[in-house]
Amino acid sequence: MEKKIAIIPARGGSKRIPRKNIKDFFGKPIIAYSIEVALQSGLFDEVMVSTDDEEIADIAVNYGAKVPFLRSSENSDDLAATADVLLEVIDKYKKEFNIDIKTACCIYPTSPLTQISQLIEGNRLLEVNNYDSVFPVVAFSFPVWRGIDLDSQNLVTMQWPEFYNSRSQDLKTLYHDAGQWYWFNSDSLKESKKLYMNKSYGYVLDDTEVQDIDNMVDFKLAELKYQLLKDILS
Repeated sequence: MEKKIAIIPARGGSKRIPRKNIKDFFGKPIIAYSIEVALQSGLFDEVMVSTDDEEIADIAVNYGAKVPFLRSSENSDDLAATADVLLEVIDKYKKEFNIDIKTACCIYPTSPLTQISQLIEGNRLLEVNNYDSVFPVVAFSFPVWRGIDLDSQNLVTMQWPEFYNSRSQDLKTLYHDAGQWYWFNSDSLKESKKLYMNKSYGYVLDDTEVQDIDNMVDFKLAELKYQLLKDILS
């Protein structure tokens, strides 16, 4: 049997924001938004949560996801890479349920800004163009070429002094991973062991659609952007 699934990796430990993956976000645990956008997209045969935490598992099931097994201890610490977690899920589905996962989408549990239309377009791009992976990217808000180094005494040097006199608009735009979701081909993932592969496509998002959540200020910014997008799309 072959299935297309959404994998939401949500371990219990979180040092900077305790219990971040289930923290209240406008009346619901923040992970609920990732579960719901995956279910409502209609793209998946199954939406599952990979977790080592019983409380997260119960909440995930309550919002419609499946938790067919708990994550192994070796993939539950701070050093566990997302790719390792995904490969564990793919391997367990094959060995325990005889289910082949050819394509899947990893959706982070703290990405409430993700839109259904983005997941649909990401899936289309992956299938039509035979990419190894597709994931959202966003432009750096300031040209990195004008980056400044500080030494041990906070004395300033330019990382790339050749761009000292360059106008910002003349410098090449660089992007970074938006940290929201990753469509991927599982065979490519098995071979590369990472989500940035030989043929990965960057789906460009606007800064208003992206918010990394590492601390409480980030969390509040995510709430503001969520409300802004809700007002725009309503």
